[in-house]
Amino acid sequence: GDITSRRGRVQKMEGRGNAQVIDCLVPLSEMFGYATDLRSRTQGRATYTMQFSNYEQAPKSISEEVVAKAAG
Repeated sequence: GDITSRRGRVQKMEGRGNAQVIDCLVPLSEMFGYATDLRSRTQGRATYTMQFSNYEQAPKSISEEVVAKAAG
């Protein structure tokens, strides 16, 4: 799904009234454009919030890409 394509991990899902609440951990760098994608997928009905969780080491492929871009 959309979360896993953004290197995210679903932590839990629960129903609250007529809503479904999904807690996920997703790298901040992967969240750019998410609001637009979420509105498109849900016809504007879904909302989301973000809050900092923790720092983690980036996967080797991502860190190599960042270093290559910085080196020019």
